[in-house]
Order: sequence, then C-alpha cells, then structure tokens
Amino acid sequence: MVFSSLQFIFVFLPLFLTIYFILPQQWRNFAILTGSIIFYAAGTWDKPQYTALLVLSAAVNFLAGKAVEKGVKKGRGRGILVLGIIYNLAWLCVFKYADFIFENINALAALGGTEGELIHPWNLLLPVGISFYTFQSISYLIDIYRCDIEAERSFADFGAYLTMFPQLIAGPIVKYREIRGEIKKRKASWANLDEGLRIFTLGLGMKVLLANRIGSLWSDLQMVGFESISAPAAWMGIFAYSFQLYFDFYGYSLMAIGLGRIMGFTIPVNFDHPYESLSMTEFWRKWHMTLGSWFREYVYIPLGGNRRSSGRVYFNLFAVWLLTGFWHGAGWNFILWGVVLFVIIALEKAGLKKVLDRFRIMGHLYMVILIPLTWMIFAITDIEQLGIYAQRLVDFAGKESDTVFSGDAGKYWDMYGWLLIVCAVLSVSGPARLFERIRRTMAGSIILFAIFWGSVYCLYIGLNDPFLYFRF
Repeated sequence: MVFSSLQFIFVFLPLFLTIYFILPQQWRNFAILTGSIIFYAAGTWDKPQYTALLVLSAAVNFLAGKAVEKGVKKGRGRGILVLGIIYNLAWLCVFKYADFIFENINALAALGGTEGELIHPWNLLLPVGISFYTFQSISYLIDIYRCDIEAERSFADFGAYLTMFPQLIAGPIVKYREIRGEIKKRKASWANLDEGLRIFTLGLGMKVLLANRIGSLWSDLQMVGFESISAPAAWMGIFAYSFQLYFDFYGYSLMAIGLGRIMGFTIPVNFDHPYESLSMTEFWRKWHMTLGSWFREYVYIPLGGNRRSSGRVYFNLFAVWLLTGFWHGAGWNFILWGVVLFVIIALEKAGLKKVLDRFRIMGHLYMVILIPLTWMIFAITDIEQLGIYAQRLVDFAGKESDTVFSGDAGKYWDMYGWLLIVCAVLSVSGPARLFERIRRTMAGSIILFAIFWGSVYCLYIGLNDPFLYFRF
C-alpha cells in the first residue's frame, strides 16, 4: 500500500484516523503500532516474512535498548551496543548486499579461471523500508549508549516510533529523541488535522501530477534505448529524471510530514529547495536532510569530523560519501556516484565553494550541469549503459544529433517541454513562498482542492508509479 493510492486515501486512512481519534490518549500509540503493521503487511502481502522481520526488529531493538542502558551503568554497554548494531546491519547485508558481494566474488573467481558460479545468488527481494528502519534502530541504540535518551519502557511506545507508517517506508529518518516528547504526550486538534491534510495534499500533487508525469520522459528514453537517442534528448532525459526524483521523494516526505502532523507529531523537514543551491556542498545540506544528519552525527563526527588534520578530514568525507553511495544501493554505479560526490565536495572544500558563493550566476550554472550529471550516475545501474548514455550527452555531431526542436528531441520537447518548464519553476523557493502566503486562505483552499481531485482522477485512470525511494 502506498500513500498515492485510492485504497490508502479513501479506505485505510479514514478508518485508521477514525479509530485513532476515538481511542483515549493512552491507547493511541498501540493504534499506531497496530495500524502500521497492517499498512506494511498490506503492501507486502506476498512476503509475510518481511512483516515478521519488521516486528522482530522492533522487539529486538526494544530489548537491546534496555540492555544497552543497563550495560552502560555497569561499564559494559559498548559490547551490547556493538551486538545490537551488528544485528541490525546483518539483515540489511543479507537482503541488500549479499548478491552484490556474491556477484563480485564470482567475477573475481572467473578471472582466476574458475568456471561457473562459485557462490549462487540468493535473489532475495529487498524488504520495503529496511534501510530506513535499520538506521532509526541504530540511532536509538547509540543515543542510549551516549546517555542522550533513556531506553523506552513501553513496547507500544517504541513500536509506534519505529514502525510509524507515515515515515516507515521511505523516511524521513527520525531520531527517537526528536519525537520522544510527542510519543509520550501530544495533542490532537482540528488545527493539526487541517494543517496536516494541506501538507499531505501538496505532497500528493508533487508525486502524482509532477513526478509521475515528467518521469514518463525518462521511461520513454529507456524504452527506445540509449544508443538511439540524440544529445539534446539525452540532456532532456537526465533533467526529467532529476525533476522526477525530486518531486517523487519531496512529495513523499511532505505526505509523511502531513500525516504525522494529523496525529500530533512533528516529523523533521527533509528538503529545503536544494535545486537552487550554488554548490554541491550546499545541495547536500538541503537534500534528504535527515539522512545527511544521520551520517554526520553517527559517522562523520565519530571519525573526527573536521577537527583533525586536513588529510584526515578528507578521509572522513570519503568514508561518509562512500557509505552514502552504498546505502542507496548495491551496485557499482552507487559506489561511483558516492566517490564522484566526494571528489566534487572535496574540491569545493579546497576553495571552489568560496568562488561559487561569491559569483552566484557561476554557482547556479555549475549546479545546473552537475545535478543532472550526478543523478545520471545514480539512475543508470548498468555501468555499460551508463557509459553509452554519457557518450550520447556529448555527441552533438553526426546524423543522430538534432537541435532541441527537431528529430527525437523535438518530439519529446513537444510532449514534455511545458512540463520541464513547470518543474523547473516549482523546484525553486519563489513559488513556495508565494503559495505560503495564501495557503490558509480561500484561494489556497481552492488550489489544494483542485490538486487533490486532480491527483485522485489521475490515480483513478491508472496514472501512477511506485515511489522511487522504495527501492533503496
């Protein structure tokens, strides 16, 4: 089940909220835990073991949290913490990285003359949301070890935190200490309901009316084959994917924040108009902000952050970006993507960022080129196809290349040009600031009404795609 589905909007959500608001305060966390498990099970009905894994993860980390706290008082908390982290990462490795590791072992064995597969792949389907709830579990255990929080005593309260359906599948990544007060006590109000529905509707529109539609251009190019497209069409394709990814993930995050607000939670903001950044450093402070915060707090700073020698600081950055790439997927393109981002950010740290910040037009042009290029590496998992696409981008000579207004590029521009322009305009902060002024007025309500029912119509006629970040 996904947020952008008629079943969720008109069946699950009304039923859940009716029960949630009828119940007294002390039972609402149990309702969240139960409702979230039902939500997750409905989306993985053909893999019930994945729902069992989620429940097991909640139970193990609940007990591990209390064990870490008890161990800290006796001076042996570190070992228990390490065991807890290993437990969480083990499941992630089994489902997400095992086949990638086996594939590369087999490739090395083949180079050494071994015939056939040395290790057979498991071909396990990645449980939806496992990367996100794994990181939340690890942050919970580390925060207890650091004495930043106390271990939760109520399984219903901890389970509500870890499995909360608004952010269970694709974030934002929420640290327990950020919502502990609201887990214990929160206020349901008509104001929260109204505000939450408005935020949810904005996110729904971004996903259904923008991300799904502009994503069709990227899908069209994949169907045609990268070998057959012209350079202008290739550039249009990676811009389209960039907008699709942004509005898809930003839309999901807004829907999560809106649903959380309805229930009385303040889920952290995950995006801050990253596409108007002047540098890649600034971009990654504004994109998927909760993931960046997690790596900064639990990897970069423990490694020494920027308090060490210059060489060590660059090593710390390299470790963070290598892990960031690998977190997103088990593939060499994700590792390459992480390394490329490290190189760019390292150059900016060495002095390039000061230039870009000073000359803003140069900074914007720099990012207009780098954003789609880096997302190209992210999007194309096959390294050979990635090379072909990169060649297409620079092949402005020969019969296969056209102007933007002729050939395949002209066809795609006629179909999607207006949508590319709309996405470009809506990806910066100006329209958002303008809408914020009228969001609670009658005009704002009319716009949101149109967005909601326009989205519902598109869902009704089958114009919907899965959220891109579900695969990570």
